[in-house]
Amino acid sequence: MTRPIIGITVDNKDNTSDSGTYECAAAYGTAVDRAGGVPILLPHQLDRVDDYLALCHGFILTGGVDPDTEPFGESMHPNARRMDPMRQAFELAVIRAARQSPDKTLLGVCLGMQLMTLDAGGRLNQYLPDTHDTHAMHKANTKHAIVWSVTDSCLGAGREGDDEKVVSHHQQAMASSGHLRTVATAPDGVIEAVDDPDRMFYAGVQWHPERGGDGALNQGLIDRLVAASRELLVVHG
Repeated sequence: MTRPIIGITVDNKDNTSDSGTYECAAAYGTAVDRAGGVPILLPHQLDRVDDYLALCHGFILTGGVDPDTEPFGESMHPNARRMDPMRQAFELAVIRAARQSPDKTLLGVCLGMQLMTLDAGGRLNQYLPDTHDTHAMHKANTKHAIVWSVTDSCLGAGREGDDEKVVSHHQQAMASSGHLRTVATAPDGVIEAVDDPDRMFYAGVQWHPERGGDGALNQGLIDRLVAASRELLVVHG
């Protein structure tokens, strides 16, 4: 069976490229391997994005701190934790390259979802405690339910009676999803998942599937990403 290559983005130690050290939770690679893919980590080399695109059949944009919203026309909230600018520039380049390549898959996780949705014209709620009394639901790897609003998402939405919970750890969330489709929310209305319904697998989740175990909304999401990548690999070669 063909094993698609899945590129996984990395963070900077201490959230700065000055650290000279990349880091990434091992759970991302483990989940891709379990799903039948080949995980590789992607250093922040802007001049190699086209090479990464040629090599990889799909991508996972991993979690981290907060996007810099100034390039998107909004000043930063005083409580925002600005991500490393080199990482942001690199991941936006990956998003834009993948968006123009229908034979590639993409899953954004937490920060990754926020970047892909900002790139799609969405707007970021930069500090949930300002707007949601329920903000504790979204911190410290808390588990909570989600509510599906569609039944045809590549994320596998719309399973009747599914009570599986997801793991969240974020202080920001999308206030709108731009030209992507909102497919799920938390019980308090926070956007939890987006997709592009015209793509086989181009989606983001606000939760951390790599931390959630074996269920359909956790390992199952990585399984679907790898399966879609394999199918596209067979079709496009």
